[in-house]
Amino acid sequence: MANRGPSYGLTREVQSKIDKKYDPELEERLVEWIVAQCGSGVGRPEPNKTGFQNWLKDGCVLCELINSLCGANKPIKTIKSSGMAFKQMEQISMFLRAAESYGVTKTDIFQTVDLFEGKDLAAVQRTLMALGSVAVTKGDGNYKGDPSWFHKKAQENRREFSEEQLKEGQSVIGLQMGTNKGASQAGMTGYGRPRQIINNP
Repeated sequence: MANRGPSYGLTREVQSKIDKKYDPELEERLVEWIVAQCGSGVGRPEPNKTGFQNWLKDGCVLCELINSLCGANKPIKTIKSSGMAFKQMEQISMFLRAAESYGVTKTDIFQTVDLFEGKDLAAVQRTLMALGSVAVTKGDGNYKGDPSWFHKKAQENRREFSEEQLKEGQSVIGLQMGTNKGASQAGMTGYGRPRQIINNP
C-alpha cells in the first residue's frame, strides 16, 4: 500500500470483506490467459495476491493485453516501464479507457486505486473476466487461449414483424390481463340465500 497506515474499526471490517472476494483460482486462470494472449515476454507473477498486484501494478502488462486483443489497430501506442507512481497510474488509466472502448461496460471497470493501492483486487479480476468475455464473444481471431475460460456474452437477436403480424397481435388479449374463458355462473344460487340442505328420508 502506498503510504497508508493500518486500518481500524469499520474501515478494517469493510476491507476484510472486500479481500474475501478475491479468488486465487481465478487468479491462476487469468494469469494463464494473459501469458497465452501476450506471450511469455510478460513473465509470470508470484502465485499470491500481492504477486498478482505487483505484476499488473505498473500498467505495462495490462496495456500489452488490450493491444494484443485489438490486432493491428493498437489503442495504446507507447508502453514504457516506469518507476514513477503517476506514470504507472497513467498507464492503468489508459488501459481502462481502452477496455471501455473495446466493449467492457463501465460498471465492470475497476478504479485505478483498486489495483495501484491494492484496495480491491477482486474488482480487477472482474474487469479482466469481462474483458475476456467480450474478446471471446467478438470472435475476431485476436483472442488466444481456451474459449471455455470465459462466458460468451448474450448477442442481440432482433426480430422483424410485418404490419399484418402486428395487427394480429393487437386483437389478442394477453393472459396477464385476465381471461373469462371457461367462466360461467351455472349452478350458482342468488347471493344472500342460505344453502339448501334437504334431508330425504
